[in-house]
Amino acid sequence: MSDQTFVDVDVARIDDARLGRTGVPEVVYGAGKTADQTRLALRALYERNGFALATRVDPDEGAALARSLPEGVWNAPARAVRCGTLPASGRYIAVLCAGTSDLPVTEEAAFTLEAFGHTVVRRRDVGVAGIHRLFSDFAEVEACDVVIVVAGMEGALPSVVAGLVAAPVIAVPTSVGYGAAFEGLAALLGMLNACAPGIAVVNIDNGFGAAAMAHKIVRARHAGAVTA
Repeated sequence: MSDQTFVDVDVARIDDARLGRTGVPEVVYGAGKTADQTRLALRALYERNGFALATRVDPDEGAALARSLPEGVWNAPARAVRCGTLPASGRYIAVLCAGTSDLPVTEEAAFTLEAFGHTVVRRRDVGVAGIHRLFSDFAEVEACDVVIVVAGMEGALPSVVAGLVAAPVIAVPTSVGYGAAFEGLAALLGMLNACAPGIAVVNIDNGFGAAAMAHKIVRARHAGAVTA
């Protein structure tokens, strides 16, 4: 590890070697940071990797932050800013959203995947209360390398999807739901106890974590074909 470096930008020590070491670049977690702190970190990453991404950016600051950065793009639903993208992978990853209230977490996953160079197949509002909606143009989902399923309430959708597709399923519980949902705990436990095999579960509201896992799965499955 002696050949690994980092860059001190006063507010942070930027791990500019992480992309080469792990395949997943360092990503700035914007919550709790000022716009200036996030901007400094993003610029440092962009200068070294030609790419930078920040999640959980203050919605009141995101658009202005993106305008101040090279190749800056602001995604309001995802609360994320990116500068550039990693090279295109040629791979397809599905991101399914159980309900409209789950969209912020869903878009965090989808925007991250697109920044990482993947093509995202989005399906919104396909929760189990109207399960027939899931099967509209489902063949495109079945053809994807990985499927991310985002759901709150009782978190049932990932188990349904995992029983239908050959691809690995990554389940993302959200904090959406009434009192007994316990801010996502019910969905988390439901996903952990799913009867369908082949499901991995990330933390509550962790769309970025699901995207990073999907990215690593795709890289491992297509070693030598993915350039980022």
